[in-house]
Amino acid sequence: MAAEFKGKGAQVALGPVAGPLGRSALGGRNWEGYSPDPYLTGVAFAETIKGMQSQKVQTCGKHYIGNEQETQRNPTTYPNGTTKQESVSSNIDDRTIHELYLWPFYEGVKAGMASVMCSYNRINGTYACQNSKTLNGILKEELGFQGYVVSDWGGTHSGLDSALAGLDMDMPGAIEWGSDSGNNSYFGNNITMMIQNGSLAESRLDDMVKRILTPYYFFDQENYPTIDLDTAQLSKELYGSDIPSFSHPFNLGNSTDINRDVRGNHKDLIREIGSASAVLLKNTNNTLPLPKDIKRISVFGNDAADVSGGPYDPSNTNGVLSMGGGSGAGRLTHLVAPLEAIKQNNPQALIQYVTDNALLTQQPSETLYTVYPAADACLVFLKSFATEGADRLSFLADDNSTAVVDLVTGSGTCPNTVVILHSAGANLMPWADNENVTAIIAAHLPGEQAGNAIVDVLFGQVNPSGKLPYTIAYNESDYNAPVVNFTNVDNNDPNLWQSNFTEGLLIDYRHFDYNNITPRYEFGFGLSYTNFSISDLQIRSASNGNVSPTPQALNGTIPPPGGNPDLYTVLASVQVTVSNTGDMPGRAVPQIYLGFPDSTNTSSPTPVKVLRGFDRTKILQTSQSVTMSFDLRRMDVSSWDTGRQEWVIPAGEFMVLAGWSSRDLPLRGELQLV
Repeated sequence: MAAEFKGKGAQVALGPVAGPLGRSALGGRNWEGYSPDPYLTGVAFAETIKGMQSQKVQTCGKHYIGNEQETQRNPTTYPNGTTKQESVSSNIDDRTIHELYLWPFYEGVKAGMASVMCSYNRINGTYACQNSKTLNGILKEELGFQGYVVSDWGGTHSGLDSALAGLDMDMPGAIEWGSDSGNNSYFGNNITMMIQNGSLAESRLDDMVKRILTPYYFFDQENYPTIDLDTAQLSKELYGSDIPSFSHPFNLGNSTDINRDVRGNHKDLIREIGSASAVLLKNTNNTLPLPKDIKRISVFGNDAADVSGGPYDPSNTNGVLSMGGGSGAGRLTHLVAPLEAIKQNNPQALIQYVTDNALLTQQPSETLYTVYPAADACLVFLKSFATEGADRLSFLADDNSTAVVDLVTGSGTCPNTVVILHSAGANLMPWADNENVTAIIAAHLPGEQAGNAIVDVLFGQVNPSGKLPYTIAYNESDYNAPVVNFTNVDNNDPNLWQSNFTEGLLIDYRHFDYNNITPRYEFGFGLSYTNFSISDLQIRSASNGNVSPTPQALNGTIPPPGGNPDLYTVLASVQVTVSNTGDMPGRAVPQIYLGFPDSTNTSSPTPVKVLRGFDRTKILQTSQSVTMSFDLRRMDVSSWDTGRQEWVIPAGEFMVLAGWSSRDLPLRGELQLV
């Protein structure tokens, strides 16, 4: 399974698609995290970190930990500066922390990431950047993390307490934005005072410095190229000698080091990733791919055209949604909108369009009927914007999207309607069963090549292989982890904002499975323009059923990066054969799930099954087959025992399931390890 990253949160894909681990994945409301499976996110972390290491670039794992909603992520204050409400507290039990939210950080630390960013929220009542249990106890001791912990911008709320709890770098430095970080900082000059008065040991300061500088020298960053002068201009809009001097003489280069073009084949890569991230959800009577000689195309929806507010304004009412907002947004050098790409791809076709949702849905509606004659295919582009700092308020796509689809499909001129949705997370699709909606594509956030990427899928240059990294429900009430919101509650309790993770391990498909709720489109689902079969399930144990239930003891020593090395020992392997039984080339994404024995730790409900393996095949030609193998490590077959404070393999038989999604697993077998 391929994995690609971009944005403030890691973006991961089931072959690939987008999103990091998050409780809010269930509602898909927080774009910073919506992959509802720790294994999926962990693989993405590890693959990305290894790739960046090869380029000698530091990686930062974030946000640590429990940053599962944006509403009230920062404290609010009264006009006099005193705290009115503390940040939301993510209250998570020990087993859930380990088996869900910590899992990707295990993989990231093991892969060698240089730093970890602590989050804004509180964890069980204590701010993440001054939580000694999660920073010192779990991250630095249990996981053996040797890099540095850095705060999110404005995420530090104390000096000495944070330093003692494990925070190594305070960013951006100053307590108040724009003030001098030396004289107005929780760290800064206060670090000197802490050392002088003995409240902070010199050994702790040495530890902070070593953790920060070791990656710098390890990656040979003192010999990096000069910094492009555009870097200074983007933040200060200054040039030449007007650029202020810094206390450290950064090598900003000179006028010859400006506007460097280091993109290389960037646009080709982004286009490839964008099309690979598209998930085909519906394709009645092989509507897609569209014929290359199509005569008439009608395009509707405010997600189809170029952005009206400029390429650095992803929240445009009119314009394609190519990326999320906040720190995940980037300055695009150019942007290819779907309408533009459709025109270029089909110069012979009559292409008509209405890209103003307000015009489309005004009553009485007349705009739609100006599009004549009827099209061979109608393409409706919808979007669902999200940004850091605020959770989405609706599961529906934006800007009266349901009315747009209903009007287009009910006009009598669009019996063949394809709906494309660019979105930061899961959306309800009340129009999915409309008989005139013949195809649906969840295209996610594809970047600057949004138009070209979707055209490649629509017209068959790319056979879609993306799979959903979340569940799409029939009803909002089917999800079980709503965003906590006390905004309008009149209460003087500064600790009012409590988010209790009572669902435990039962998020997304695990919740749907455990409670027998039928999804509209399940986790891992995604169609192709061809057909595949999966067969010949083989399960091999490396131990012949004689494995110690607990990993080899470390005898009190701090483990290497990633925790106890025995957690990564391969104890079994699963093998399947995938064949292309259709009539065109394509890629498949087989998935492996485990059902744990009934004897599993019962401190909280255990999911019916959990994802434990996936991969995307090479392009398979018609009638071509390939054998895929998946390793099961000790960690993959263990659960966290809160009494022993250890990963433990349960006694009894595991159910091994293989197939195409969390609800389509035709192959089944058994595995017993202890």
